[in-house]
Amino acid sequence: MSALTLHNINRSAGDETWLDDISLHFEPGALYTLLGRTGAGKTSLIRAIAGLETLDAGHIEHGGVRWDGLAPWRRPVAMVYQQFINYPHLSVLDNVAFPLRRAGVAAEPARERAWQTIERVGLAAMADRRPGALSGGQQQRVAIARALTKDAPVLLLDEPLVNLDYKLREQMREDLVELLEGRRSTIVIYASTEPSEALQMSARLLVMEEGRVVQEGPPRQVFDAPASVGAARVVNDPPVNILSMTLDSDAAEVESLGWFSLDTLFGVERLGLLGDQGLSPGQYYLGLRASDLALAPEGRPAVVTLTEVSGSETVTHLDMAGCHLVLHERAVVNHPVGSQIHIRPRLSTVFVFDRNGRRVHVAHPGQRTDSRQ
Repeated sequence: MSALTLHNINRSAGDETWLDDISLHFEPGALYTLLGRTGAGKTSLIRAIAGLETLDAGHIEHGGVRWDGLAPWRRPVAMVYQQFINYPHLSVLDNVAFPLRRAGVAAEPARERAWQTIERVGLAAMADRRPGALSGGQQQRVAIARALTKDAPVLLLDEPLVNLDYKLREQMREDLVELLEGRRSTIVIYASTEPSEALQMSARLLVMEEGRVVQEGPPRQVFDAPASVGAARVVNDPPVNILSMTLDSDAAEVESLGWFSLDTLFGVERLGLLGDQGLSPGQYYLGLRASDLALAPEGRPAVVTLTEVSGSETVTHLDMAGCHLVLHERAVVNHPVGSQIHIRPRLSTVFVFDRNGRRVHVAHPGQRTDSRQ
């Protein structure tokens, strides 16, 4: 089993930097998720590994063998794209067997292996159909089955579920995790814009922003302690609220939310917060998740600017004295645009970032834990 290593790879086009000095190490047997917004560099990174992007600097190696100048079709890589890319003139079975036939495997052994994979993805009853006769979800299953049948040591999945509807995407996500279990010799790299998908699926999370990997680690660790304002915004959906904060020795003033005692804002974690080993009085950013705001009659007034209902949850965008806030409620609620509601912070998790956007403290008011790093 061979590792995949990226050494200081760079890729740019004109004034745009797509990949900015990225060095990563991938071990077999784990699912790595590249999480970032559209344009963060996820697809460029996957295409660079596949040989579909030419690097400006740096190199990639697998098992100690450098891939410099190695054509895409010679790399031991299988790839699944966002689009349902299948061969329209071939049956489902022949689509899945195609990479084996191209590699020189005889027709019958290739079809037998393809049949086994088709059964695993639930398409055995459709083996003789052409892709055009399948639904979108079924077509993507064919593409995934073809990649799995190739049995390449590196499997790249570039947002393979993005074009599916919500319920089908949930089911496919579960099926895909099950299909990938036990592939101990395979490096799986999965690109996503969905934090919930990344947190659910991956063994290791890589947060990307503007062509850089800004944080890497176990998904729960990244979620609980985002390394920067950028990472916090990417890994939270709805986006985390980032507010200016002035900290002094006794209290903190938070943009639009007012003054808080340090005991209220940081709980028992305020012990040792200030001083030589902690935070100095000054200017910071405070991060509050959208779920850490709550409706409260005694709270501060805010004007509703947008309400989004998704499933059984509601995300409400608010204007509070010129400050944009996001409220997340686990219920279907109708807050008319232009109406006024009152909110207060719930303060279950508090992030503190310095003025450069670097996380300097995480607090869980009321809990005796210290997550500073």
